[in-house]
Amino acid sequence: MQQLRSTEAYRPGPALRAAALASLLIAVAACGDRSPDAASARPVLVVQPSAQGAGDDAFAGDVRAREESPLAFRVGGNLVERRVDVGDRVERGQVLAILDGDDYAARARAARAQLAAAEAELSRARADQARVAKLGEDRLVSRSAIDAQNAAATAAQGQVTAARAELDVANNQAAYTRLQAPADGVIAARQAEAGQVVAAGQAIFTLAADGPREIAFAVPEGAIEQVKPGMPVEVSLWSAPGKRWPGTIREVSPAADPASRTYAARVAVDAATDAVELGQSARVYLDRSGGDALTVPLAALLEVDGAPTVYVVDPASSKLERRTVGVGRYGASRVAITQGLEPDEWVVAAGGHLLQDGQVVAPVDRDNRPVRPGATEADSAAATAVPAQER
Repeated sequence: MQQLRSTEAYRPGPALRAAALASLLIAVAACGDRSPDAASARPVLVVQPSAQGAGDDAFAGDVRAREESPLAFRVGGNLVERRVDVGDRVERGQVLAILDGDDYAARARAARAQLAAAEAELSRARADQARVAKLGEDRLVSRSAIDAQNAAATAAQGQVTAARAELDVANNQAAYTRLQAPADGVIAARQAEAGQVVAAGQAIFTLAADGPREIAFAVPEGAIEQVKPGMPVEVSLWSAPGKRWPGTIREVSPAADPASRTYAARVAVDAATDAVELGQSARVYLDRSGGDALTVPLAALLEVDGAPTVYVVDPASSKLERRTVGVGRYGASRVAITQGLEPDEWVVAAGGHLLQDGQVVAPVDRDNRPVRPGATEADSAAATAVPAQER
């Protein structure tokens, strides 16, 4: 009985029960005030359409010399000395590498000896020719003997000419054991080492000759129709961001590389030689200044009932509008929109296949910040630059 009275002493009274019930009703009413759309709003990444030339159709490349020559010996042999390395500057006529020339020197000596023997034989034949001719004047020898001696002298002269040509070839081959630079420039690559036996025509160095610089880049199959020789472009270097040089596409390969399935192309850059260095990374931008179309990311474009479509977000109501647009040329990462969009509108950048027309969403920019009514991407960038403690 004592325990029962103790329990009843802690039982809440009518006033306490009424207060708890009122609190519960207030909480339920507060939950009921939240709209179903606000509770289920899905965050979506949105962007504004950009001008077609802004970062579109940019191709990675590197700086090359217009004249790049593989240097090779004209004869084969053992490479006994390499006098330059990659990056060394060389001058025209400078010796770059040397082959073992003992065999070629011996061949030249043999040719020289054969020439001496042929010249001696020619001297004897001409002396015999003179004697026989004198005897012929006195009619002491027949006409056939005179003709035979004349033929022997002519043959001896031919042997001398042939021996002299063989000596010239042997001397040239002996000289070919020294590889010389054909022009001023920089050694861009090395393909052989001392002690290696090389064949005639095998590349030993690659020489980047002094002169105009170019940008070598690869064009994917999807963009080859838009890249033509003579087309104006702009070039920028990774080492000099924000600075661009005008250029012109000089050549485009007619066939794709069998491994990468890309087309090799070259751009002539209108810049001073010392402004661009060999091997620097560069980007080639197609000149789109003549077009006024806007572009959106490829992932923003959908196909609904066979028509190109995008989702546009109204920042004021956070509702989606499914809109049919006109499309132009497709780029590597963006697509041109010819009609249906305004520059200040916000477009869902990805995931549109999961959304519905009229759906309430929570639009955020690339920095995961909510998009405010009337805001632009420039405003978002400026807000990012402000320190967190000042915002």
